[in-house]
Amino acid sequence: MGAAEGKIGAATTTTMITDLVRQVGGDRVEVTGLMGPGVDPHLYRASQGDVSALQGADVVFYNGLFLEGQMGDILQKIGQRTPTVQVTEDILEEDLLESPQYEGQFDPHVWFDATLWRTTVDPIVAQLSELDPDGAEYFEQRGEEYKQQIDELHSFVREEISSIPEEQRVLVTAHDAFNYFGRQYGMEVRGLQGISTEAEAGSRDVQELADFLAENEIKAIFVESSVPPRNIEAVQAAAQDRGWDLEIGGQLYSDAGGDDGTEAETYIGMFRENIETITEALR
Repeated sequence: MGAAEGKIGAATTTTMITDLVRQVGGDRVEVTGLMGPGVDPHLYRASQGDVSALQGADVVFYNGLFLEGQMGDILQKIGQRTPTVQVTEDILEEDLLESPQYEGQFDPHVWFDATLWRTTVDPIVAQLSELDPDGAEYFEQRGEEYKQQIDELHSFVREEISSIPEEQRVLVTAHDAFNYFGRQYGMEVRGLQGISTEAEAGSRDVQELADFLAENEIKAIFVESSVPPRNIEAVQAAAQDRGWDLEIGGQLYSDAGGDDGTEAETYIGMFRENIETITEALR
């Protein structure tokens, strides 16, 4: 094993996966996360240091579904000699949403449906147990405890969303990161940019969205921690030109969690903070 004190050395891509592996692996795994808070995985390119971290790891965990689009070749190469696990591999294809932008691909933002994110636990338990058979029972137990926490999160989200008046259950953000969330928790979701932030929003997109918001008297729209706010600010200004006073309801975590040491550093913490921000602005 490559990590200190005989621990498994795991390299992970997004902050959500870094947290997931820490939750399951506990003190038997040393996790190196490549992408920090506020980092956009769609545009992320691996540094030389990242390549070294991947090469030195005992196992690599990534999201897949083309979320880490720029890292595809590197992950494929590393996978030829190091166990490389797509944590979303157990999600049934029928539960995935097709990408409206990219034919034959799926929307990768599965973590905002807690019932889907729950399925990412087992591939991690299985791979860690294979690398450290003595820890198999430990990983299994931690995995089951974490699934229970995700179930509690799911119940919390459903309850909170039900407190928003039905006509205000419209979530407008910088890019299409919340479609699974909308489907699972009963909200209409609109993103200014598409599923990948590589697609730039044009002035027509801004104007059309401003029309919709003003006509439907939607109270608030949201910026994202991993996407520059300028496009959402343009929508706000365009709605104001139409005589509708639209608020920016706060910042949501979409493709990355919060700063180290904050509540939103963890997946459950970032999700709860998002829900509190959304309900406060729309309720």
